[in-house]
Amino acid sequence: MDLSVFLPLAALALDAALGDPHGWPHPVRWIGRLLDALERPAQLLPVDSLRYVYGAFCAFLLPLGAYTAAWFLVRLPGVGAVASLYLAYAGLALGQLVREARAVAALIDAGDLAGARVALGMLVSRDTSRLDEAGLWRTLAETVSENFCDAFAAPAFYLALGGAPLLWLYKTVSTMDSMWGYTTQRFKALGWGGAKADDVLAWLPARLSALALIAAGAVLGLPSGAAWRNTATDARRMSSPNAGWPMAAAAWLCGASMGGEAVYFGKRVDKPLLGPAGRAWGAEQCKTLMRLVYTAAIVLIIALILLLMAFAFAFS
Repeated sequence: MDLSVFLPLAALALDAALGDPHGWPHPVRWIGRLLDALERPAQLLPVDSLRYVYGAFCAFLLPLGAYTAAWFLVRLPGVGAVASLYLAYAGLALGQLVREARAVAALIDAGDLAGARVALGMLVSRDTSRLDEAGLWRTLAETVSENFCDAFAAPAFYLALGGAPLLWLYKTVSTMDSMWGYTTQRFKALGWGGAKADDVLAWLPARLSALALIAAGAVLGLPSGAAWRNTATDARRMSSPNAGWPMAAAAWLCGASMGGEAVYFGKRVDKPLLGPAGRAWGAEQCKTLMRLVYTAAIVLIIALILLLMAFAFAFS
């Protein structure tokens, strides 16, 4: 049997053990620096129509370049297998997400709300400066559950589907969306192409992430029946076609609601309610969420490996 089918499991193990150590080289940082450099000439363009074209061109060329670079690296004689493992591990970010979320949770638990606001502000694009304790817990839960798809489920799906090259095509699109995909005057035109590409590429993984969370909830004895019945209805209330799926599933499984008022770039946004109404997030619910996302990651990886083995057997 081709041992590459176990690459997602090896990548998950390394991600859980190592996270994203500071100072280590990382492709996302390189992509981020390139996007910063590419943004500067875009802001000099005289009209938005040119920024739309420029951004769409970047959304095509950069992911293609990342795919090509990864394709060559994993085929280098002697070191291709190591490069494949590193690129697979580096493309998953669940371990680091959970580490940073637990650090924020520790600050809230200790009563250091000012420190928690600063730390949480490093993880989210919304304004955290005025959040009370309940708002901090809820915002933390929302970012962990939403990013279960972006940081893990979608990269793992594309890793299983097409190896490290396809994973890094997706990660480049996702990074573009996270850096440029805002509706502000600065980024609305420039980030349109990357945001639409991310919507398309994350469509199936977002729904798979919800299924993995619900399956993991069943394993952990959480109310998976309520999550199964309500996730799709809640998710469709969101303006994003994808973000609501893991968020709604996590809200129902952990028994606390998401949504409500949030401030983005000085503008108040009333987000739709997800999960059981009137149930607040706290330390226990967030601890449950951390266990849930790791269990869901294992469930998803096992499912992907079994599918790869089935396809390998069917076409052998």
